[in-house]
Amino acid sequence: MSVLTVKNMSHGFGDRAIFEDVSFRLLKGEKIGLIGANGEGKSTFMNIVTGKLMPDEGKIEWSNRVRVGYLDQHAELQRGQSIKDVLKGAFQYLFDIENEILKISDKMAEATPEELEKLLDDMGSLQDMLDHNGFYVIDAKVEEVAAGLGLKDIGLDKDVMDLSGGQRTKVLLAKLLLETPDILLLDEPTNYLDEQHIEWLKRFLQNYESAFVLISHDVPFLNSVINLIYHVEHLKLTRYVGDYENFKRIHEANKKQLESAYERQKQEISKLEEFVARNKARAATAGMAKARQKKLDKIDRIEIAGEKPKPQFDFKVGRTAGKLIFEAKDLVIGYNEPLTKPLNLTMERGQKIALVGANGLGKSTLLKSLMGLIPALEGEVKKGDYLELGYFEQEIKDANYNTCIEEVWNEFPGYSQYEVRAALARCGLTTKHIESKVVVLSGGEQAKVRLCKLINRERNVLILDEPTNHLDVEAKDELKRALKEYKGSILLVCHEPEFYEDVVTDVWNCEDWTLKII
Repeated sequence: MSVLTVKNMSHGFGDRAIFEDVSFRLLKGEKIGLIGANGEGKSTFMNIVTGKLMPDEGKIEWSNRVRVGYLDQHAELQRGQSIKDVLKGAFQYLFDIENEILKISDKMAEATPEELEKLLDDMGSLQDMLDHNGFYVIDAKVEEVAAGLGLKDIGLDKDVMDLSGGQRTKVLLAKLLLETPDILLLDEPTNYLDEQHIEWLKRFLQNYESAFVLISHDVPFLNSVINLIYHVEHLKLTRYVGDYENFKRIHEANKKQLESAYERQKQEISKLEEFVARNKARAATAGMAKARQKKLDKIDRIEIAGEKPKPQFDFKVGRTAGKLIFEAKDLVIGYNEPLTKPLNLTMERGQKIALVGANGLGKSTLLKSLMGLIPALEGEVKKGDYLELGYFEQEIKDANYNTCIEEVWNEFPGYSQYEVRAALARCGLTTKHIESKVVVLSGGEQAKVRLCKLINRERNVLILDEPTNHLDVEAKDELKRALKEYKGSILLVCHEPEFYEDVVTDVWNCEDWTLKII
């Protein structure tokens, strides 16, 4: 049975086409991975099927009475709500039913016998709905999911606006899972989740009985939970049965087959055109030339879309730093209250260090404290000599209305426009992307603009806070290659072991020095 049907959908932004005559069906119980390069339209597709965007053409049809739950990359929370308030909001429809029951109870005092019988029937039906939907175990359900995603450790009474970006993502995800919708739509749910909680989410989705559509660039996670792939590329959506590895194999085979057919057809067209040009003027051969021309006109010409620019991240190494990079003595980090025990840490030239551990333990705070962007609560940080720091920040909260060209030109005013465009193209951005405002780009495209600014300045130390979030598979592979080849020092926050394990020389686990209960 089809739960969602998309018919002949086309959509674009300005003169930039995103989808062209796309059709899609989601059947009951299907577990779909929606994949594609950054900027191909995955999040746009989610926004269209949930009604947040209207397509330029086509129809979106959901079956009757389907509850759809959507986790997007840009959902917002409000100050004054605790974590528990937000999570219990998943059951608001049950609290509304409870209020109906209370109103019926008030009416019973003045009801006639006939009215009383009707009110009792209504109350019985509503009470059955509460019982059937687990109203009396809401607190237990909240505790279970909160524990699974690490929210209990933060404190369920904490105001949601005092949380880190990763913690807020967890709150939104936990609420969505508690709602148990008929269809789950998840847009990069593993971003900002640490390893332990990705594992919990994996088990949850493996046991989820209803259908879901999942956008993720985390291939091991994707492979563990889905049974179908839909690939977004060149304005189209193509279905593949199986996991990512199976998709990759079939996609490559189809691509080679199409290229071979294209080359054969190109040769055939060239021969026909040459024959027509050579023979159409001569009376003796004009008939044959006309016949060849008719054959040419009937050929259904194969089109091969131009190759997307592949990202190339080559970090420029500055002058040699001193032997010491950072030395922390009895350092206590935090904002209003301490996050850690006193830390005594040393980073030396040539080290590549991964900083790991659960969200909210202070990984980003430690980076900022070491760089001197925020003051220490106690202790001190000594910086080495000749440091040229390059910093990739995890979250950029303010909307950026510069075009990509303006954004990079402001950083490198000595560049020509050609050099700015070439630098952005090397990071995997097309001409359309380069001329767009940063604010309208996908998360992955915005990350590539920020990486462009980082790789074009000489740095001997890279401080990278979750650089893989939002990057597509190809860009992540290229970033990994570049970091392995980089001759400087690296301090990296990352939740993907398959990314950092081949890059780093050391791992610092934040859980070893946190004051929080893990």
